[in-house]
Amino acid sequence: MSHSVENRFFAIVCGALLVFVAPLFILFLFLSSERAEKEIKDHITVLLVANAQALAKPLWDLDEDSVTQISATTVAEGAIVRVNVRDLSGQLDVTQSTIPKSYRGNLEAVSRAIIYNGIDGAKKLGTITVYYPELGLFDGLKNEEIVFISIFIFAVLTVFGAALIGNRIFVIQPLMRLTHAIEATRRLGSRHHVDWQSNDEMGRLASSFNDMQSKLQREETELKFAHRRATDTYNLTPAMLFSLDKDDCIAAVSDYWLVATGYDRYEVLGRQFASLVLPESRAEYAERKYSNPGSAARLAVTVKFLCRDERIMDVLILETTAIQDGLSLSVMTDVTELKQSEDRNLRQAITDHLTGLLNRQGFETALDAKINESDLRRCELACLFVDLDRFKWINDNMGHAAGDAALRELVSRLQQCLKPGDIAARLGGDEFAILLLAEDAEARAFDMSALIAEIFETPFDGDARLSASIGIAIYPRQAANAAELLLKSDIAMYAKKRDGKNGAQIFNNSMLDDSRGRAELENNIESGLNEDWFEAYLQPVVNVDDRSIAGFEALMRLHHPQKGILPPARIIEVAEETGSIIRIGNRIMEKAIATFAKLSRFDGMEDTYLAINFSPLQFEPELPVRIAALLSRHDISPRRIVVEITEAVLMDDNPETRMVINELCRYGCRIALDDFGTGYSSLSYINRFPVDIIKIDQSFIRAINDTASDVSAKSRMLVESITTLSHKMNCTVIAEGVETEEECTTLRGMGIDYGQGYLFYRPLHPDNLMKTLTVLQQDRVSPVAQAS
Repeated sequence: MSHSVENRFFAIVCGALLVFVAPLFILFLFLSSERAEKEIKDHITVLLVANAQALAKPLWDLDEDSVTQISATTVAEGAIVRVNVRDLSGQLDVTQSTIPKSYRGNLEAVSRAIIYNGIDGAKKLGTITVYYPELGLFDGLKNEEIVFISIFIFAVLTVFGAALIGNRIFVIQPLMRLTHAIEATRRLGSRHHVDWQSNDEMGRLASSFNDMQSKLQREETELKFAHRRATDTYNLTPAMLFSLDKDDCIAAVSDYWLVATGYDRYEVLGRQFASLVLPESRAEYAERKYSNPGSAARLAVTVKFLCRDERIMDVLILETTAIQDGLSLSVMTDVTELKQSEDRNLRQAITDHLTGLLNRQGFETALDAKINESDLRRCELACLFVDLDRFKWINDNMGHAAGDAALRELVSRLQQCLKPGDIAARLGGDEFAILLLAEDAEARAFDMSALIAEIFETPFDGDARLSASIGIAIYPRQAANAAELLLKSDIAMYAKKRDGKNGAQIFNNSMLDDSRGRAELENNIESGLNEDWFEAYLQPVVNVDDRSIAGFEALMRLHHPQKGILPPARIIEVAEETGSIIRIGNRIMEKAIATFAKLSRFDGMEDTYLAINFSPLQFEPELPVRIAALLSRHDISPRRIVVEITEAVLMDDNPETRMVINELCRYGCRIALDDFGTGYSSLSYINRFPVDIIKIDQSFIRAINDTASDVSAKSRMLVESITTLSHKMNCTVIAEGVETEEECTTLRGMGIDYGQGYLFYRPLHPDNLMKTLTVLQQDRVSPVAQAS
């Protein structure tokens, strides 16, 4: 208890008394002592003056008895304890003393000269010296001062005692109770409360301690309940839980783990967990376990686990970091079915469901592997990009089921041509790719292309006939990586498509220029649509008899800011391949109809017509509604709109296209068959479709006056036959590409209704056409004839 609170409080109070009260008390004694000493000195001074005068005569007379008597009288004074009288001659030296022999204190001495006043004046005869005891601090105290000091000391002691008693009652006692409660909590784990109630700090401290004890007791109860619940959860949760110690030995397993694996608890506790993992998975287990020892979930690995009944499970193990004492908590999940499902999904993800070949994703993976194999074996790799010709015709005319059956039959025939190590894939739709690894990959690729061509010699189910355009690229001769190899084989395939299809073409660098040109044209098309570079030029169609204007044909032109007018045929070809022809056609149609509405305001132009060319891709179900909205906006009769279609539209015989054409006819638009005579079975279309106008292709018109008489005769016969047949079927006939007066005269003699060509008018910008019509009206030339 040497460092108890009470001893420290006692030390603090004593220290306060020593620091503040003791100095005041000592100062009081010192002042009292000085006062008493001053009084004694003043008294002695008076005595010395009186005795020095009294001793002057006896000392002059050397009267020792008188000197002794006066000295005795002086020493009898209360404060003086010794008197010494001595003359200067040394004949007389008298000393009187009342000092007891046992006195060991110090004496204070005060001397005064003895002066005798005689006839001759004052003479110093000797000295008188008196001695008195040296005063202490308490020697100068008076009775009343002693009483005051006693009262002061009593008051200080009373306050000191009261402080000690109050400290014990109000501080030490509750602290002792608090200490005993804390000791009981520490030693016994109990939650004792302090039995103390007051409104001071000790009361609040005791109340806070009691509240803390209550809260800790509640938390302990909750922890015990949580521990019991965690234990139940560990054992009853339908998950395979287990714990490992720092040596990777099994320290605990849940009941569900035992049920799922078939082991008994005594069989696995203390056993290395790796011993339950199949040997082929142990390396992976060990590698993953120690690869990231500091992560929050340091182990997440799928291994093969051996059950007690020799069953093998694919299990996913997730292990946390150490919890305490080097133990870790792990959960083991049976993912056998999931693993099998993943394998199936992987196969499905890289396999085409229709043909069983690799799909694009699987092909790209196989392509990378084959390139690596090519590098290791130092040989070449050929990539054949195969695209079927006219496959869309099978889907549109025979149905998608027939198309799927044709693809399956094609793959069945193709697999008979493949050798071990060859890889075939369906990239999508009617596109296929084949990888061939060989010393001379080019020769092997052309041999394979010949075999593929033989495949198509036999018709497919339903008497469907197909062919294929094949592009070939060789690694590393023509490509440095997988993406470049596939791209260049694709470029070679498109080059073969443009050259006439049905065959193989190996890549060469000139194809890159074509590809770049095509890419540039695609950019120009997109820029033209975004920046509004497309214009609808109009070319008048005239009556061959009087050269009056019967109508106009809208022609697409792309006016590039730097390059000027770009060739429209190439633009249409690329736009149809990319699908942008629909947006271009809609843009040209809107501008042409808007211009036609302005032209109709000219005198005599009320009955002219506007012919608009439509690509097969434009025949969407929304087309009639779009045309109707435009005509209604510009107040134009549907009868004045001619929809020009090519034989390609009719050849496909698409039900949706037929429906759109019939809808346009019901709305009131007329149908013109463009480039008549260049297709496969043109005459049948006049009977099968609601055609109103036949436009004879310019190749026949140019040949009617050919220098070769046989060519000219045949061409005239064909033109006359087409004209006669068309008239009998109530169709108007228009000759395209009329460029000379001789051609016009010949056509007029054959009964051609209208002509169109550079002889009459070139395709004109709307502004220039407006100016031309204005000039015609000013010249009072009647330019109008109604188209029948």
